[in-house]
Amino acid sequence: MAVLIGITSGIAAVIIKNAVHFISELLQNNSSDQYQNILYVIYPTIGITVAVLFIKFVIRRPVRHGIPNVLYSISKTNGQINRHNMFSSIVTSAFTVGFGGSVGLEGPTVATGAALGSNIGRLFHLNYKQITLLLGCACAGAMASIFKAPIAAIVFAMEVIMLDLTMWSLVPLLLSSASAVLTSYFFLGMDVLYPFEVEEGFVMKDLPYYIALGIFTGLIATYFTKSYMFIHSIFDKIEHVYKKLIFGALALGVIIFFLPSLYGEGYHAINACLSGDYSYLYNNSFFYALQDNFWVFVALMAMVIFFKVIAASITFGAGGVGGIFAPTLFMGVNSGVLFAKVVGYFGLRDLPVNNFALIGMAGMIAGVLHAPLTGLFLIADISGGYQLFVPLMITATISYATVKTFEPHSVYTIQLAKRKELMTHDKDKNVLSLMRVTKLIEKNFSTVNSEATLGDLVKIIAKAQRNIFIVIDDENNFEGIVKMDDIREIMFQPEKYDSVFVRDLMVVPQVVIQHDESMADVARKYQYSDKFNLVVLKDGKYCGCVSRAQIFSTYRRMLKHFSED
Repeated sequence: MAVLIGITSGIAAVIIKNAVHFISELLQNNSSDQYQNILYVIYPTIGITVAVLFIKFVIRRPVRHGIPNVLYSISKTNGQINRHNMFSSIVTSAFTVGFGGSVGLEGPTVATGAALGSNIGRLFHLNYKQITLLLGCACAGAMASIFKAPIAAIVFAMEVIMLDLTMWSLVPLLLSSASAVLTSYFFLGMDVLYPFEVEEGFVMKDLPYYIALGIFTGLIATYFTKSYMFIHSIFDKIEHVYKKLIFGALALGVIIFFLPSLYGEGYHAINACLSGDYSYLYNNSFFYALQDNFWVFVALMAMVIFFKVIAASITFGAGGVGGIFAPTLFMGVNSGVLFAKVVGYFGLRDLPVNNFALIGMAGMIAGVLHAPLTGLFLIADISGGYQLFVPLMITATISYATVKTFEPHSVYTIQLAKRKELMTHDKDKNVLSLMRVTKLIEKNFSTVNSEATLGDLVKIIAKAQRNIFIVIDDENNFEGIVKMDDIREIMFQPEKYDSVFVRDLMVVPQVVIQHDESMADVARKYQYSDKFNLVVLKDGKYCGCVSRAQIFSTYRRMLKHFSED
């Protein structure tokens, strides 16, 4: 299955890549340079519109962002992903990116691979643990095929998809990653994605600057995350899909009109930047005549870094489908060049600009994705720059440490974390996130009406299985509880059976559980209380009780299952 998923993920990556290349070439060959800037405004609008219409009238279901959707499926839907994701991300991302949407192809490729893995697992009736592993294999296969980076793909599955790297999962991951990259080699050739030649290796005197670059890219990664979430919140307030489309298309068109280098995923711009060619900043722009002015160069570099995340976020908000890997790499390569050029201009040190361009990408991946190992191995894999492994390690680590100071979650996980739907490498949190209050409810607690007498309660006690009695009204609204220990003496006084009422005996507990409450919160309530049973309510109505013993036994059983190889 791992090999099958690796091959299908590789084929999906080839289809997406070739579809985008075909559309881009078709548009470029049939356009006039005279009207290029105007077309840069029109093309992304067309691509996003087609994607929106395809989702609305063909799929009729939302096509969620790739990696967050995978993480959500692992934590909330037992690894099950809708079947339409096996093709919907391919179609929508091809039109979005092919027509110049300022996003990448990695997220849709991962989403497609994960949907294939999920549905193959469902077809063979696999359990949750096996399907989760297949999702990891699919994600690793997708990354390996699109970047031709098999090692980085496995690290990505471990670090970003939150898959534990055990011997049970290692062999399938290796098989899926290897088969995916071989599939990519077969169709796309064996050339690395971003060819890079190390002309000057690492020297110790550059160490402070690589540390500074890590801080610089970490701060930019923080800006990336916060800007992305801010723009996302703006579009969330716009209810109608066509209003989002119009507003987003106009905003994106204005940005690309003034900064044409933000058109598309930026693959060619990254390669040009790595080779020391910065003409992409000026082509078809109003600044073409100012190519020799250093401060115009600095301003343009700063502007494309600043506006790239805005352009990408607007593309998503307007209804486009894509990934954030490419925007992150684009910002990283430009950040590295900007840093090295400014340091050199002020005479502090004549830095190898191309090296800093390459390592800037690792710093941004580590910061934006909160994945320093992925940044390290991905950049080394896709560029062949293993001679710079030490500075890659330093910058990626410093960038990650910097961004964690300001933002505890990555772009992929921040929304899931806010909704408490995020799986992590912490087995305790993972097990609790998979447990559901509704699955643990015990209903063998006797109920009694608040207007009942002590005599009525004694009759119920005679047949009861538990020593707690739930007090409700005629409409099942919860009012309180009666504990056996509190009435033990009075229940043996028959003369009070008709004069004492349940409402006089009940107590209202300070701690109750809501039916949709997370198990982490439930566990916290038990931790800080001496209760052995807590009442579960839904809109004030009594549902049942959850016992400490039931939670503990379920937790132990699930933890044992997850810990086994």
